[in-house]
Order: sequence, then C-alpha cells, then structure tokens
Amino acid sequence: MNFEQQINDDLKEAMKSGDKLKLETLRSLRASIIEFSKNGTGKELAEEDAQKILLNAAKKRKDAIEMYQQAGRQDLLEKEQAELAIIASYLPEQLTEEQVLTVLRGLISQLGAEGPKDMGKVMGVAMKELRGKADGTLVQQCLKSLLQG
Repeated sequence: MNFEQQINDDLKEAMKSGDKLKLETLRSLRASIIEFSKNGTGKELAEEDAQKILLNAAKKRKDAIEMYQQAGRQDLLEKEQAELAIIASYLPEQLTEEQVLTVLRGLISQLGAEGPKDMGKVMGVAMKELRGKADGTLVQQCLKSLLQG
C-alpha cells in the first residue's frame, strides 16, 4: 500500500473512531500530499517524496515543541508531542546515537577526514546516507564530537 493510500485509510479510521488529534494531524499530512501533487511537475509521489513530507512535518513539530518549552506552554507542548508521535509512526525506525556514531566512523575513515575542517565534506555524505533514519541535529552533534575528539 502506498503512502497516500495509507494516510487516506488512517484518516477514515480516525474519523470513525473520533480521534480528533490524529484526524487533525493526518489532515495536515494529506494537505502536504495534495500540495505536492499540484506542484506542476506531474510526477507520482515516490517513497523518497513521502519521506520528505513526513520529515518536514516532524521538524515543524520539533521546532514548535522547543518554542513551547521555552514559553512554558505545557498544554500546547503536549499536543505537539502527540502529533509528532503520530507522524513518527509513519517514518522508518530511527537509528540510535550509537548506530549513528558507527556509520559516521565508517564514513570518516572512508573519506579520510581528519578534523573539524572536514566537517562539511563528511556531513553531506552522511545526510545522504542517513536521511530519514536519523535526525540531522543528532548526526551533526555526533560528527562534531568525532572530528574534534
């Protein structure tokens, strides 16, 4: 079953069950899918495109969570965390910090990176390999610690 069909099916299920939060979250994802399909390129929604939509939605929620934490808005914070959990259920399993470090160590030795000056070179390759599997901030922090250490 493709991503768009999965979202539509889950949307119907959320309507039937009366789960307002899930319904609202899935509607926002569906709006992103519709926006993608109407962008004029005429291409089908591929797995990679679906992943980009999900990662973008997750990033928006993470940014909102951070802002609500700073503002002390617990009510809105909890709502965003719940939405993030719903979105995360459609994403592939995220790698742990140790798994990210293992991948980065391999890339560093493969590319011959020696220090902080090679951060950009490794980061570009790392994000291509880890896109959707690990948070970019985590990858950046791990890479920085490896290249400085």
